[in-house]
Amino acid sequence: MSAPTTPEGVIVITGIMAAGKSTVAQALAERLPRAAHVRGDVFRRMIVSGRQEYEPGAGAEAESQLRLRYALSASTADAYAAAGFTAIVQDVILGEQLKRYADLVRTRPLHVIVLTPTPSAVTEREANRGKKGYGEWTVAALDEGMRATTPRIGLWLDSSELTVDQTVDAILGRLDEASVT
Repeated sequence: MSAPTTPEGVIVITGIMAAGKSTVAQALAERLPRAAHVRGDVFRRMIVSGRQEYEPGAGAEAESQLRLRYALSASTADAYAAAGFTAIVQDVILGEQLKRYADLVRTRPLHVIVLTPTPSAVTEREANRGKKGYGEWTVAALDEGMRATTPRIGLWLDSSELTVDQTVDAILGRLDEASVT
């Protein structure tokens, strides 16, 4: 089965910090005739006071805020899809949270893309970007945790040697492999 010319529904792009999620999601959205880029981090930043960052050893409040962020982005993606847009969600959704997130999204078809560039590629990308995502986390530890604990759903794509356009081409060409029911 080949990928549709214009994907419908929701596409989730995840991976560790600096894997290229936001850049790829934006480029994918720009290629489609009707698409919305749902940036998960926007929902974190909306909390003006009382925000608890999700980092190693995060407590119950940080976990609760992370779940709220995911619920808000999933419902936003559903609303865009219901209005006829391809909703492209981009966020760090790892471990068992990825399966839970897929269950939060009601729209079908649902496609999940896990960007998996090598830790060395991520380290280089992190060094060359304006924002810094790593504080308490390390690239190696987050990558190892992602690979060890994240369910193998959707398309896992090593984008280490791919340009942004090549990554988008790969996603569009292999969208059937990314389908989640």
